[in-house]
Amino acid sequence: MNIAEKTVDNTISLSQKLYIKNHHRHHHIVTLLRLLILILFLGIWEYAGRMKIIDTFFFSSPSMIAAYFKEMLLDGSFFTHTGITLFETLISFLLITLISMIMATLLWYSKTLSEILEPYLVVLNSLPKSALAPLFIVWLGTGINTIIVAGISVAIFGSIISLYTGFKQVDKEKLKLIYTLGGSRITAFHKVVLPSSIPVILSNMKVNIGLALVGVIIGEFLAARKGLGYLIIYGSQVFKLNMVITSIIILCVIAMGLYQFIQWLEHLYKKKS
Repeated sequence: MNIAEKTVDNTISLSQKLYIKNHHRHHHIVTLLRLLILILFLGIWEYAGRMKIIDTFFFSSPSMIAAYFKEMLLDGSFFTHTGITLFETLISFLLITLISMIMATLLWYSKTLSEILEPYLVVLNSLPKSALAPLFIVWLGTGINTIIVAGISVAIFGSIISLYTGFKQVDKEKLKLIYTLGGSRITAFHKVVLPSSIPVILSNMKVNIGLALVGVIIGEFLAARKGLGYLIIYGSQVFKLNMVITSIIILCVIAMGLYQFIQWLEHLYKKKS
């Protein structure tokens, strides 16, 4: 390698290092600003409560929420209610992913089937899912089955449509090549459609995990005796606002954690590809 080539390599290496350094610095600044906004919000909230600017009976305060959260940890109710909601959400999410993958595959495989079912999927997806929850209670009774079905109903139809649309947008030239070489439609799906649609699937999963949680909470509002949704509805009925706000904050943390997990999977896929 001559001197000119070494100089070019060093320049590229320095540019890469500078880019990585700036990227990390930007990431740290964004994280710091997020924390500052959160701390500022909590500080103003706590100050307003202590100075009687707001009524803590209705709005609570960070210190009161922390005290109630400690009570939940000590009496074990945090683990009971959070565990139930998390379990129901994960089961709903896994069933949404499985059913939507199977249905989207069938719709892609059979053009006739897609032409028949697509209008029904659009109509069902546009329905307000909270309106279906009372029907689930009548059909399935109160309990975990109703809550899981409510969680599935919120996301399933939109998920099928989204995946099917993603499957249809795969490069037509690659499919033509598979068919030209004598491959079947099943081969084309496994070799081209599925690998090309992984980003769409992961993006769809990030949406579904949040929707599954929303559906589970709707179900718990109506048909549960345990879970964070039950605590929210019960706390609002008896004016235990600390219980309500603490449960909402726990839900926010769960939603963020589940979303970050799917995002981590997406990052892992991009890194490998």
